[in-house]
Amino acid sequence: MKRFPGHVVSRSRVSGARAERVRLPGPAGEIEALVELPADDPAAAAAAPARFGVVCHPHPLYGGTLDNKVVHTLARAFVELGVPAIRFNFRGVGASVGQYDEGLGETEDVLAVTAYGRERWPGASPWLGGFSFGGAVAVRAAARASPERLVAVAPGIGRVAMAGVASPACPWLIVQGDADDVIEPAAVLAWAGRQYPAPAVRVLAGAGHFFHGRLHELRQVVLEFLKNQK
Repeated sequence: MKRFPGHVVSRSRVSGARAERVRLPGPAGEIEALVELPADDPAAAAAAPARFGVVCHPHPLYGGTLDNKVVHTLARAFVELGVPAIRFNFRGVGASVGQYDEGLGETEDVLAVTAYGRERWPGASPWLGGFSFGGAVAVRAAARASPERLVAVAPGIGRVAMAGVASPACPWLIVQGDADDVIEPAAVLAWAGRQYPAPAVRVLAGAGHFFHGRLHELRQVVLEFLKNQK
């Protein structure tokens, strides 16, 4: 029987997808994660996916967790495309061991979760996603995680050290609300304009930081990008 580097705590369903709450080994100790699996039938579930997704949550010191609605929206977009999605809590959040590390240790957490995905689904390519703080951390992790795709929603580039961080080499998307009162939209767009390879950028008029009332539209934007890159 194949063993994955972690253990399943429970199984359930989340919005119709099969879900496993797991504990993974991380650089600061165990990482709490939720793995969402798109297939319902045993034959499809046994097939090795070509891709898996890793989704990063907002700032740990301001209530960010794997259960954030934008994080959930990103994960569900992945699952809708047949891609297993791993949402996880950064160190010091929920049942994840460790302490907040200003985005540096959290980058290592992303790499540990990505390594779990690669061992669980050999040969599968990772997609990275993240919101706010998690969006910036996903960009930081990209150079070493080598994702096939990356989606950063309202990336918190002013909340995480980004100096010297290379632009992701894969196709990537930034989604930004122009009414964001947490992350300055102009700063994100100016930063995006300095990146090479350049990201695709979608600005949602009137959308605030948490995309209240706009999650369906956000999901559609992410799906459109990912489908066009397949």
